[in-house]
Amino acid sequence: MDIFSIVGFVVLLVIVARQRSQLARIERELGKLRKLVVPGDAESALKSAEALAAEPSPLTSSEALLEGRPDGGPQTSEPEDVQENAASGPWGSPAAIRDEETVSEPTREDGAANPEEQTKKPDIETALGTRWAVWVGGVALALGGLFLVRYSIEAGIFGPGVRLAMAAILGLVLTGAGEFIRRTGFKVPTEGAAGAYIPAILTAAGAFTLFGTVYAAHGIYGFIGPAMAFTLLGLIGIATIAAALVHGQALAGVGLLGALATPMLVASQSPNPWALFGYLAIVLAATGFIARIRRWSLLMAAAFAGVGLWIVLYMVEAPMPGFGVLVFINLIVLAVLGLVWLGNEPGPAEIRVGFDLTSIAPAIFVAVATLLLFAEPRFADIGGAWPAAAIVAAMIGTALFRPRALPVLYGAALATVFAYLKVTPLAEMSIDLSGYATIDTVPVTVGADAAMIRIGVVLGLLFLGAGLWSARRHIASSLAQSASWAAWAAVVPLVIVLALWVTFGDIDRDFVYAAVTLLLLAVLVAGGEWIARAEEPPLTGGLAVSFALAGAGLAAILMLHMAFGSGLTTVLLGAAAVVPALATRWRSYPVLGWLAAGAVVAVLARIAFDPTIVGAEFLSRTPVFNWLLPGYGVPAVAFGFAAWQLARTTNGRPRLVMEAGAALFALLGVAMLVRHAMHGGVIDDGHVSLAEQAIYTLITLGAGAILISIDMRSPSSVLRYGSLIAGVVSALTIVSQHFIILNPLFTDESTGRIPVFNLLFLAYLLPAAAAGALAYYARGKRPKWYSAMLALMGALLAFAFATLSVRRFFKGEFIGLWSGMEQVETYSYSALWLLLGVVLLVVGVRFSSYVLRIASAALIAIAVLKVFLFDMSELEGVLRALSFIGLGAVLIGIGLFYQRLLSRAPRQG
Repeated sequence: MDIFSIVGFVVLLVIVARQRSQLARIERELGKLRKLVVPGDAESALKSAEALAAEPSPLTSSEALLEGRPDGGPQTSEPEDVQENAASGPWGSPAAIRDEETVSEPTREDGAANPEEQTKKPDIETALGTRWAVWVGGVALALGGLFLVRYSIEAGIFGPGVRLAMAAILGLVLTGAGEFIRRTGFKVPTEGAAGAYIPAILTAAGAFTLFGTVYAAHGIYGFIGPAMAFTLLGLIGIATIAAALVHGQALAGVGLLGALATPMLVASQSPNPWALFGYLAIVLAATGFIARIRRWSLLMAAAFAGVGLWIVLYMVEAPMPGFGVLVFINLIVLAVLGLVWLGNEPGPAEIRVGFDLTSIAPAIFVAVATLLLFAEPRFADIGGAWPAAAIVAAMIGTALFRPRALPVLYGAALATVFAYLKVTPLAEMSIDLSGYATIDTVPVTVGADAAMIRIGVVLGLLFLGAGLWSARRHIASSLAQSASWAAWAAVVPLVIVLALWVTFGDIDRDFVYAAVTLLLLAVLVAGGEWIARAEEPPLTGGLAVSFALAGAGLAAILMLHMAFGSGLTTVLLGAAAVVPALATRWRSYPVLGWLAAGAVVAVLARIAFDPTIVGAEFLSRTPVFNWLLPGYGVPAVAFGFAAWQLARTTNGRPRLVMEAGAALFALLGVAMLVRHAMHGGVIDDGHVSLAEQAIYTLITLGAGAILISIDMRSPSSVLRYGSLIAGVVSALTIVSQHFIILNPLFTDESTGRIPVFNLLFLAYLLPAAAAGALAYYARGKRPKWYSAMLALMGALLAFAFATLSVRRFFKGEFIGLWSGMEQVETYSYSALWLLLGVVLLVVGVRFSSYVLRIASAALIAIAVLKVFLFDMSELEGVLRALSFIGLGAVLIGIGLFYQRLLSRAPRQG
């Protein structure tokens, strides 16, 4: 019996312990449900309750065994009596039922409510009860104090000193109240009311009150002097910024605004710029330390912008600003940026992001101040360039050792570039009313000239060295960093050299600057290779390498212009395209092909500026063997070789550009040589004659054939479309120039004294043969419309040659239309057109050309119309009879010919 009692007691203890554990678990779950149930979101509360109910019970293994689960896993089925016991257990207890009703009742009410009212009602309540009440209350307190002060003034109750003392006490009380409430553990009780943080609002009100009190004591009543007012206002501003550490960023903004406005509020008879910028330096440093602790980027940017505005305002308004104080404050700005704000520079993984947005503000304002020192005449003439150079060097150092301050690098580079472009004569170019450009030199002193040269050397070396080193340093971690440094390492030295050469060098030929530029070219090439070896994988020729080598290409162009005359510059510039094309044998950098293409653009720009290559007054009148031959021929050959080389290495779009360049310069070269020969060595004067235009047409048709031939051996979209363009241009030229504008029938131009080999032979028969040959050659190689168009042009040119030759036979050298027409000549045209129609028909059948057969039919139809409409009225006697007899015989013969031959000829174009 004792044994059973002991066993029963133990079992009872186990059951009681189990029940207590379940009760504790249920209480915890109910507590979680109460926290999750928020008015207006019943659905999410139900989901959360279901999720909690689905969680496994935190039972021990012994408890799982008591529930009939020996493995401690979830029980899949239960007997009905067990379920009933569970229902009558803790979940079925009256207390649990009351709790369940407490939870479910609000859920049912909120579920039946309108969802829009559920979302709007809490927001309006929060706004009215928290934010608006606090804000309006603060404004009411401020207005009440203002009205009280106004009443005291009007009633004469208190004097100015007492009123200021009371205002100061009020400011201190408000500040103390804010701090007291904060220390008592005040928290925003309602979600969404963070903007109504009462301690911060009271502290801000106190700060404003103290600012106003000090200003009134100095500016209105004169109780304190400028020094005391300046000191007190600065202390209040800095203290407010410091208090923001516990009250939030908004209070820091209030303090910063007051601190930056302090110099404006305090007037002085003898302003001291060192005191001003020393004070601003303290404010900026204090703001920087506080902003860094809280990572308040907006506050830091506002501080940089405020100090930057003061710097610019001082430089604009001060009659003679001090260089020392300007260097000091700009260095302070850079020091706060680099040592304070970016003092905890992130690791390489975070540098991949690019740059810190806050650094944009100091970059802009420091760059503006530097540019003013460089370019503003009242600063530059008295030595402002050296302080500007010191600031630029500091900016480079900041960006060098704080990679996230990348905008500072852009600011330094742009300030330097614009400063040196400003000193060039091109910056003072103006256009007068006559339309001619005039260049006025910049009025600078000799000392300023020497300073700009020395500073240019220093800054150029600094950008070059720091840029290449940083580009290699960041090549594996940040594309933006490496590319930016490499780009400015090339651009800034090139702009400096160009500006100094144009301003102080010999614009025609200067070997000193050419040697400097050649050295810069070598450094950029070596730097690009040095950077490429650090890439991952190495020698891929990424963006940084491309910028360095592109700078080298620009340096080569600049060097050629400095060292050689116009003719050699054009020739060597075209030949230089071979160098990067050959370099693709050893390096597969994508930029190399585009450097070769850049040579095409550079030579095109040169000949657009001066198509005579060496100038019209220096161009020899000797046909063919003059500067036009190498000026156009060497680039054409070089571009063709570069295209051939690129086709065997990189074979991308640059190859297509080089092929187009080779074809274009070959065509331009021949055309320019023809014009030179036709005009006696003068190519920039006189109108184009029909003979000259005929040669241009033959050149264009020949170019189309050459492009087709090359394309068949080495397929290229440039060659294909180039040949199509050449054919279309030829057709348009033939129609507009040969048939209308320059037609000797309309211009009465001399056709020459030689019977056959005259202008008509050159302008019509040869182009007709060339167009026909090209149409035949292009069949199957180009679209059908292309061959048909050229065949039609050939037929029309042949028709024009025959017709104009008949007129020349009757009229002689000059065949103007206004000289009239005789009856025999009129009959001759009919006979000629019928004969030409027959010839075209035979040729069309022979070469299976549907276009020529249609052209023959059209020509014969024109001849028939002429006989019936013109010859019948104009001819008389035997000529009229012969005209009709001949027409009938020819038409019958054509019919027989057509019936026998056309039936066997395939109708194909």
